[in-house]
Amino acid sequence: MTATWPDLPADHPYGTEHLPYGVFSTGAAPDRRSLGIRIGDHVLDLGAAATAAGTEWADTVSGGSLDPLLAAGRATWSAVRAWARQALTDPASRGAVEPHLHPVDGITLHLPFRVADYVDFYASEHHATNVGRIFRPDGDALTPNWKHLPIGYHGRSSTVVVSGTDIVRPTGQRKGPNDPAPVFGPSVKLDIEAEVGFVVGGATEVGSRVGVDEAADHLFGVALFNDWSARDIQAWEYVPLGPFLGKSFASSIAAWITPLEALSAARVPLPGQDPTPLDYLRGSEGSAFGLDLDLEVRLNGTLVSRPPYRTMYWSPAQMLAHLTVNGAALSDGDLFASGTVSGTDPASRGSLLELTWNGTEPITLEDGSTRSFLEDGDTVTISASAPGPDGSRIGLGEVSGTIRPAV
Repeated sequence: MTATWPDLPADHPYGTEHLPYGVFSTGAAPDRRSLGIRIGDHVLDLGAAATAAGTEWADTVSGGSLDPLLAAGRATWSAVRAWARQALTDPASRGAVEPHLHPVDGITLHLPFRVADYVDFYASEHHATNVGRIFRPDGDALTPNWKHLPIGYHGRSSTVVVSGTDIVRPTGQRKGPNDPAPVFGPSVKLDIEAEVGFVVGGATEVGSRVGVDEAADHLFGVALFNDWSARDIQAWEYVPLGPFLGKSFASSIAAWITPLEALSAARVPLPGQDPTPLDYLRGSEGSAFGLDLDLEVRLNGTLVSRPPYRTMYWSPAQMLAHLTVNGAALSDGDLFASGTVSGTDPASRGSLLELTWNGTEPITLEDGSTRSFLEDGDTVTISASAPGPDGSRIGLGEVSGTIRPAV
């Protein structure tokens, strides 16, 4: 790992090889939000430092949002990251940069960008297979289209919330298989979905497409994501148009956005796609990449799952290409998520639906209590790490939420 003038241990998850972005306020100025870069246990006020240094892009990073930077495009993304790495490794820059550092334990983090639109995919073959086996035990686990296109649905951008926001248990219609009629009330099968989100920049026009080879110009960064799901509401409503109220009540995103450039050492080949996708989903060699991310899911502090993102069937580049192939426009601040990340073994399943096999095999927590689905007061935290350069590791910002009773 590159030497840095902040005194950081070599294995710190927020070293100069990482440098994630976030939006923060301080106790001294709680109403002023600043765009920051995390370095170790501090956050750099990027706008203040860039203005003091006289950079040509200082105005782009001087507000309290990632939005202008997302709109600026990849060349500016690379320039900002290169300047920050230089400023945080060159001892000659210390005197100019250090006054703009704030301890992370003295800041409040906010939603880092305005979510323009939100799409959730279904990109894990293992998750899709498990769900198919649960709900279609006598039929094919995967639907006929699954290996031909990245399946997804449009969610509700206004209910994407930053990590740490409480989640109110949703209320709606539900009908069990043996119920004579639907009933109305709080969800009794509230679930998690351990996912990876992708933040998009570089707006496009309606009628244009973004190919697999061009996707990297629009993929700004990565953030851990939890697509909370009311399985009982979802089961009653999803035919024939898919998820709606069972998903739209809340989705949580990490406060720190890891630049895609920071994950260059984490890129891996896809596990293999058979049949070969159509031409628009193929791209040139290496453009449809996977990511070697190791996720961990904790429920009230108990480690309940270790989902491996490297096993995902569809690449983020393919998801973005499919999202736009019909001419749908991209907006700065678009967000799409991978869908639940699940691996091959039971300990790597990324939802309670799978971990408890739809509630028939409850899991036991460290305090001796059991769970089939989430109870009020439960806290779910998703964390992850990835390979960095020269054998180092980086740690993605965690995403966490606590369930509150229905209103």
